[in-house]
Amino acid sequence: MKRLKAVLAVLALVLAFSGTARAGEITVYTALEDDQIPVYLKSFQEQHPDIKVNIVRDSTGIITAKLLAEKNNPQADVIWGTAVTSLLLLDKQGMLAPYNPKGIERVLPQFKDKAKPARWVGIDAWMTAFVCNTVELQKRNLPLPKSYADLLKPEYKGLITMPNPASSGTGFLTVSALIQLFGEKKAWEYMDKLNENIAIYTHSGSKPAKMAGAGEYPIGISFGYRGIMQKRKGEPVETIFPKEGSGWDLEANALMKKASIKPEAKVFLDWAISDEVMKEYNKNFAIISVGKDNPVPEGFPAKPLKQLIKNDFSWAAENRDRILKEWNRRYGSKETK
Repeated sequence: MKRLKAVLAVLALVLAFSGTARAGEITVYTALEDDQIPVYLKSFQEQHPDIKVNIVRDSTGIITAKLLAEKNNPQADVIWGTAVTSLLLLDKQGMLAPYNPKGIERVLPQFKDKAKPARWVGIDAWMTAFVCNTVELQKRNLPLPKSYADLLKPEYKGLITMPNPASSGTGFLTVSALIQLFGEKKAWEYMDKLNENIAIYTHSGSKPAKMAGAGEYPIGISFGYRGIMQKRKGEPVETIFPKEGSGWDLEANALMKKASIKPEAKVFLDWAISDEVMKEYNKNFAIISVGKDNPVPEGFPAKPLKQLIKNDFSWAAENRDRILKEWNRRYGSKETK
């Protein structure tokens, strides 16, 4: 009996320090879209049926606020598919643990943390687009907007919706892009004029696209994936990428710093940049963090990297609170209640 106990003890130690996940569960915070999550998770569940994944999903701003509120008692084990500008903010607060997931060497340098070990690793990029209801615009004899400048035309007054940058990552990357494109003074002047044409600001980055598809408001400032998916489903929408360039952000992953880090959390992060799930990301996004010659899904610009503005993620993260405070002062009265 003593010998059996000794063998079992050794076996337990081997399992504890091996790369194989022990049975358990993890809590994953994410801002990925609702319809993406089950598709992405399928291969993880097939490979690791003994690991239970508890998903907490919300828009980027809400997930970021929740993580910050839980700083002293973190509930999440892993952050998956959340804006890198948010992860930079969390890292500045000392909330992320360093970890190089297996295969990190395959991730392109511009899509991962320069620190070694990395504190965040990108998976894909999403970008600003206008999702427009062609039927509703034709009824009004209005053309599709092709640029940020077009959105200021008086004929679009009351026909546009946009995400609130405080709650939506898409909203924030769009506002950040305008400031980086035009400079602060001209950007706020532009947004003052745009505000005159905005009907409401939503708390979700996908909501403007959905409202455009339903014909509630014919133009939604949103992101490419959502509009393209709606058209695939038969909705009368066109997805327009502004000719000045699109604001963008990386959906990225990170390990939460906790007193006890579960090995299953590292297993999840290893999987989250594996070939199997990268192929699924690529079905939805033109830009993924692994590989240079990936197929471009129908509906995206043929050369998606050229559509992206020059984006300073560190500047955006450092100035986020200041930008949001000013944005709310100017335009918060039109937000969705």
